[in-house]
Amino acid sequence: MTTLLLVRHGETDWNAARRIQGSTDIPLNDTGREQARETAAALAARFAGQAPVVASSDLSRARETAEIIAEALGVAGPRIYPQLRERSYGVAEGMTIEEYLERFGAFDRENVPEAESTPHLRARAVSAARRVVRDARRSHAPQDVPVIAVAHGALIGQLIRHASGDTLPLAGERLANASTHTFLVERDRLGVLSYAAVPVD
Repeated sequence: MTTLLLVRHGETDWNAARRIQGSTDIPLNDTGREQARETAAALAARFAGQAPVVASSDLSRARETAEIIAEALGVAGPRIYPQLRERSYGVAEGMTIEEYLERFGAFDRENVPEAESTPHLRARAVSAARRVVRDARRSHAPQDVPVIAVAHGALIGQLIRHASGDTLPLAGERLANASTHTFLVERDRLGVLSYAAVPVD
């Protein structure tokens, strides 16, 4: 059994402005770097004396968050997985939430041209999580080490939904920047142990 922690990247200027990022590569801002350092310190305390594997999406906001975490843990820099990147929001990327609602109505995402569908996102998220854990197991066998992967809100949300049988997150919740969500991977089965959510703004 492998403990898998999914961490959402720290804040970016587009997060602060309530702009839809998706696959657009927006870097962390100073607030996001401080959030990453706080999360890194908490993870370093939690895994004192251990050497977790750190992985990341290839987008810079996730990669930099993962680099900060790896440094605090004293482990190698993150293994990069493009499969962990955020959902593509197609023509909606760069829009504010208000602009999105004005153009598309309900915050549905399925009605946005060129956006990644929810079923595709979930399949990609589950496959990515399994691959990250499988690679960590292969490189550390027979030892089973914890895995920390830095990814994105929509992708982590789909993993939580998959692992909880679509009961979590609850309505009215969102995943905050730099929040940590814990899963247990047994063979290829994902179970959610805990998740950290805050009320939707």
